[in-house]
Amino acid sequence: MKKLLFGISIFLLVSCGANIKSSFTEQLKPLTIENKVAFLDMEHKVPENSKKIGIAKFGDSGFSTDCGFDTNLISARNLARTNGANIVKVISKSTPDLWSSCYRITVEFYYFDGDVTKLSQYQLQIN
Repeated sequence: MKKLLFGISIFLLVSCGANIKSSFTEQLKPLTIENKVAFLDMEHKVPENSKKIGIAKFGDSGFSTDCGFDTNLISARNLARTNGANIVKVISKSTPDLWSSCYRITVEFYYFDGDVTKLSQYQLQIN
């Protein structure tokens, strides 16, 4: 009985976040915490000389509770840093609705050889 309760507890803890599927065509040198990552929403343009290195989809796992827009972007930033991207560009997003309490977004990852802090970008709202 203890093993069953433990297994169910682990399952619920692991499945509370968004379902993330990512694919990278190239893995660059990982960024440090000091390296800035720009968030470009759908209305923002990617700089012309940027190199696309990956894509990710954030969805609902069925048990997701922590899957707001900014939370998904924070997860995307972590993926970007791990793979050497310094731009996260939102290419599609669906707001929570009757079928899902989560934001479902698709992002592309880019490497830009310039100062990403100068780009017009989305500002995270961190609680």
